[in-house]
Amino acid sequence: MWLNESILEKHHKETVRRLMQKDVFPVSPFFRKYLDNYGREVKLPVLYSDLTGYSHANSLKDRKGKWTHWENAVYEPHQLKVLEEGLIATYCILKKQPKRTAGQYDIESVDFCDYGNSIPFRIKITNRNSARRHVFYIKQSDASRVYGLELEHLLTPNPINFLHYKNTLVEEHIEGIPGDLFLQQNPHLTKAEKASLAGAFVQFNESCFARLLGDMRSYNFVVNPLGTNSFVPAEEGKTAVSSVQYSIRAIDFDQQCYEGKKELYFPGYYKENAEYVHLVLQQLDPLQIEQKRQNEFDAMASRMIACRKQLMELINSIVHDDISENYKIQSLRNELNAHFNTTRFISCKTMGAIVKQQLKQVLQKHVQKLRSTKRPDDWI
Repeated sequence: MWLNESILEKHHKETVRRLMQKDVFPVSPFFRKYLDNYGREVKLPVLYSDLTGYSHANSLKDRKGKWTHWENAVYEPHQLKVLEEGLIATYCILKKQPKRTAGQYDIESVDFCDYGNSIPFRIKITNRNSARRHVFYIKQSDASRVYGLELEHLLTPNPINFLHYKNTLVEEHIEGIPGDLFLQQNPHLTKAEKASLAGAFVQFNESCFARLLGDMRSYNFVVNPLGTNSFVPAEEGKTAVSSVQYSIRAIDFDQQCYEGKKELYFPGYYKENAEYVHLVLQQLDPLQIEQKRQNEFDAMASRMIACRKQLMELINSIVHDDISENYKIQSLRNELNAHFNTTRFISCKTMGAIVKQQLKQVLQKHVQKLRSTKRPDDWI
């Protein structure tokens, strides 16, 4: 049964775990044209390579005094002045603010993380007028990551603000509590809140698999409150209380359709997400899980219809792009054929072609259900 395989299966098999590093794939001219058409390709004052010339770095600790993977980059004074001007200008472009606002910002720090794939620089910038701190990231350009960002923007309720230029990707900070910390920091959730979080994880699981976004371990997604429901009935012997509703969203897109194992596209398979899987099993019955799955599919189908033209242009680019290795493409298409009991993936020669077929396989009937005129092949 598919439900058993996706959510209820044992999720700690080391044999399906990916390696920490992946290849970086350049953004093709065709994809660059797409980004330019939709306002993502913008000339930037600072490139990723400009930030790598720091003189030395200092390791950083978190608020509890534990060492982290982040280091503070220290630059020579003359170099820092030029960088700060460029970074402030970059932030204004990202936020679509006029140049005249640049004078109200100060660069607080430039940090980098050497763990993972993108080796990002984290820029902390302070608004002098409001004393508010803002964060954005400058990363190495990687086509699979940029595709992941754009698919997130189009197929989920989470708009993504990012810019691309040459070898550089600039991303806005995504707010939320990291998944690996959320349950530690919130040990006393109400039953209704646990059910909401469990439902959000089911929907997140389906969303990632539908678009083949991998490596969604708990530190690669965040949990956010959606709002408050004031009509939660009281449990026996307890007083009725308001309940916060939750959503889960990805913050790392390096593993967009790169790996060859289907399990790596299910958040429920990672042992780091064991607590979330247990929460689903404790709080939701199979009918509720299935309803959450169908709700997510309907929501994604609705977004596909709304952004049909742009999505088709994006898919036309990814289908012809080189963003994985041949043996992984062959492995994934074979596993998906077996998973869906079909042969439709056998003709897929690229990861992009697999993504296109995957979206059809998972969401086409939901698109058809929502359309007034059902034309099964004209949506993608």
